[in-house]
Amino acid sequence: MHAVVIAAGTLHWSERPDPIPGTAELLVEVHAAGVNRADLLQQAGRYPPPPGVPPDQPGLECAGVVTAVGPATRRFAPGDRVMGLLGGAAQGELAVIHERIAMPVPAGVDLAEAGGFCEAFATAYDALFTQCALAPGDRLLVSGAAGGVGIAAVQLGHATGATVVASVRDPARREAVAGFGAVSVAPDEVAAHGPFDVVIELVGGSQVAADLEALAPGGRIVVIGTGAGGTTELDLHLLMARSASIRASTLRARPLEEKALVSRALERHVLPLLATGRVRVPVERRFAFADAPAAYERFAAGAKLGKIVLAR
Repeated sequence: MHAVVIAAGTLHWSERPDPIPGTAELLVEVHAAGVNRADLLQQAGRYPPPPGVPPDQPGLECAGVVTAVGPATRRFAPGDRVMGLLGGAAQGELAVIHERIAMPVPAGVDLAEAGGFCEAFATAYDALFTQCALAPGDRLLVSGAAGGVGIAAVQLGHATGATVVASVRDPARREAVAGFGAVSVAPDEVAAHGPFDVVIELVGGSQVAADLEALAPGGRIVVIGTGAGGTTELDLHLLMARSASIRASTLRARPLEEKALVSRALERHVLPLLATGRVRVPVERRFAFADAPAAYERFAAGAKLGKIVLAR
């Protein structure tokens, strides 16, 4: 097979041995794979994959068709359309997905969209509900809402019955983000729309201190992005006065059991919404797998709405 391979910090579409599915794994003919910030960090040598994953093959999510299964698989068979989270090596002609993490692609959902679904919606779902216990009637702020995870969080918050405010720096993208179920505002307008029960922070840096200022009593902040920096200064007296909590989360390095729990939650609560069109995966642009360098450059350029996807 061919796969996207990192060599000396550059990307190549190179030959690699075909992966072999393990006892409870699926061999998937990949039709689409999302590009995520973790892939760019891995290319730069700053985010190695978990043990057991090829260190030179990026890719955290994919969708395609099952071609073979391990002897202990029970849920899927050759010919099934599936998607799933991986620790890496998703951006190739073939990939291996553990059956407990794989999810069916609903009928009518394009495989290119499915290829960009898992990482964004798993991250958003885990942050909103597992980490922050978002409930109907809550006020939710999504800070940095125009990317894949941000738009997923906006849609899930809206579907839950929360009042959603989306902070979007680029004026040209605010109207489009609002169309997913949010009041879309500039970052300096956020405070006027609070206080917030839950904040999903995708920007990081000094923005976390601003989140705290806008938080309601008992509010919860979860940091899942640090594009603006990994450090900040916080007023701990305000944190105490708000009876607030700040958490942070990543998915990639979690054990199989935890990823399986996230996948089952998505399957129960989010796939029905995807199947009926109540949530969707906006694809900013599709690139051929061999054009991965251009796809990564487009991702790094910013000012995108939704996902960058490698697709057949």
